[in-house]
Amino acid sequence: MDARQRYDRATAAIEPPFAILDLAAMRANAAELVRRAAGKPIRVASKSVRSRPLLEHILAMDGFQGVMAFTLPEALWLAGHGFEDVLVAYPTADRQALAALAGDAVAAGRVTVTVDSLAHLDFIEAAVAGVHPRAELRICIDIDAGYVAFGGKFRAGALRSPIREPEDAADLAAAVAKRPGLRLTGLLAYEAQIAGVGDDPPGNALLTRAIRLMQARSARELIVRRGRVVNAVRRVADLEFVNGGGTGCVERTVREKAVTEVAAGSGLFHPRLFDFYRGFTGRPAALFALPVVRRPAPDIATVLGGGYPASGEPGSSRLPQPYLPAGLRYSPDEGAGEVQTPLLGQAAEDLRIGDRVWFRHAKAGELCERFDTLHLVDGDTLAGAAPTYRGEGRAFL
Repeated sequence: MDARQRYDRATAAIEPPFAILDLAAMRANAAELVRRAAGKPIRVASKSVRSRPLLEHILAMDGFQGVMAFTLPEALWLAGHGFEDVLVAYPTADRQALAALAGDAVAAGRVTVTVDSLAHLDFIEAAVAGVHPRAELRICIDIDAGYVAFGGKFRAGALRSPIREPEDAADLAAAVAKRPGLRLTGLLAYEAQIAGVGDDPPGNALLTRAIRLMQARSARELIVRRGRVVNAVRRVADLEFVNGGGTGCVERTVREKAVTEVAAGSGLFHPRLFDFYRGFTGRPAALFALPVVRRPAPDIATVLGGGYPASGEPGSSRLPQPYLPAGLRYSPDEGAGEVQTPLLGQAAEDLRIGDRVWFRHAKAGELCERFDTLHLVDGDTLAGAAPTYRGEGRAFL
């Protein structure tokens, strides 16, 4: 029985649109991540999962430890449900959430907030000034892991922290140490230009060579600089963790002695954008089904909805992939539409009204912002359901 038949059979009683999670595929992806991590713990990136029960399920597996959250309100919510180690990987400007964190000793012991400037420290202190009694807040410094070359004329990597050199990190660490009620516990450095950029893109040999050259040079530069940053900060503070990496470079990052843990999340669901890496091969685990509702022509099948683009630089790579049956493609005039999506190709000729077309999202957790539930498929049977953040009435971004 092929994948399409399995999914159709398992979900026969559910009316599309809906989303599924193939449990066997996710477990295989998780095992591959753990193998690549070579003994170092993996902190689960919640933005790539966005389902509380699934986060609990993943953290129960060997090799996974802690959550990397994307907002402080999300982290407070997770901490309130028993998650004991939640790193907010992005600075917060939420005064109410900071005050709530400082006023809750249990949450403050479980949640770490990230900063990259003195301005962040000032903002935090102002936000919690009226809180009494006030719990000590755990602080992580975000370090720029981007690659810079040619005297600064070339840069690859996400525009995140302004803290780049060891002396800058040490100065900020010293500033944290001087402020009562704040304690530096960790460092974070995300190499987006390696972890989030596939090194095996299809159909462009020149681009492929350029990406691989950039990533090799970036990795060599970063292993030295990150080590120096960590050494400089450890002279100021007793760090509990140094986080780095991402799904696309787990096996590279864990080789660095300075790194104590890696982050990963997308590799669990293995969305479309993670098909283009040489170092690993995952199994598509999260999919969504849309029903065929029109047949405008013999070689066109139109499905309901489908306009679920991923964040990032606009382009066709951010659109969901018509996955099953194989061989479908978008109409160049319409693409993935808000209320309908025409699909072209020979496979469309065999589709009837009411049939399902299975899609893969370009990115991982963003799929969950469209659906209340992930239906859990095990083999060709339905094994339950897990609410997404949306399904629990939560929208953190």
